[in-house]
Amino acid sequence: MEEVEVVVAHRERATLRVGDVFLKIDADQARADAEVEAMAAAPVPTPEVLWRRPPVLALAALRGTALGRLGEPSPASPAAWAAAGAAARRLHDAPLPPWSGRSLDEVAAELDAECAWLVANDVLPAQVVTRNRRIAEAALRPWTPVFAHGDLQVTHVFVDDDEVTGVLDWSEAGQGDALYDLATPTLGHQERLGDVVAGYGTDVDLDVIRAWWSSRSLRAIRWLTEHGFDPRPEIAVLEGCEDRCP
Repeated sequence: MEEVEVVVAHRERATLRVGDVFLKIDADQARADAEVEAMAAAPVPTPEVLWRRPPVLALAALRGTALGRLGEPSPASPAAWAAAGAAARRLHDAPLPPWSGRSLDEVAAELDAECAWLVANDVLPAQVVTRNRRIAEAALRPWTPVFAHGDLQVTHVFVDDDEVTGVLDWSEAGQGDALYDLATPTLGHQERLGDVVAGYGTDVDLDVIRAWWSSRSLRAIRWLTEHGFDPRPEIAVLEGCEDRCP
């Protein structure tokens, strides 16, 4: 008899694994519809959709292993990280999806609210928050929208033999900033940024990528805490900005 493994679960959605089948449960059907559409349109490998009976989406397991985990050293080779950068470039060169992503004003408003919450609740020293908020400002500039994954964490990119075998969790996909997609997998893996950019194949503004590291971490901590996840890796990124930022 197959055992049921809870991969992730919180108030918004849950993912279970039964053998080689992943069952993703999402109460927001509009978001689930967009995820299925994004996987179908993306020019990179994605999990096979086995069946769908709302609110459940059944996906086949991917070959290989995740590129890494936030807060832990990545076992993947430089070539595998470069392959992830190349996959991101193929996605960003694809036609835009019909639905828009978050606006610059929305990101800025959330960033300010989360910084205020971090200081008011003594989660981080005020100087750490202020320093990272100033760094994050570089990301708050107009960008040319691309087909963006929106949550390209290292756990969402699977590789095998230095090849990307699939990209998971397209629930945040839409029109977005290409550099945010490059910043997300390298968050906490700053030493891999050069490999990702090499695979991406074009010059990028590294200051903007560093800004997205600070922005994403500042905006994530409250959500992670309230949904039962450990925010220490994001806190470590913020506290380490003195070592990585001018």
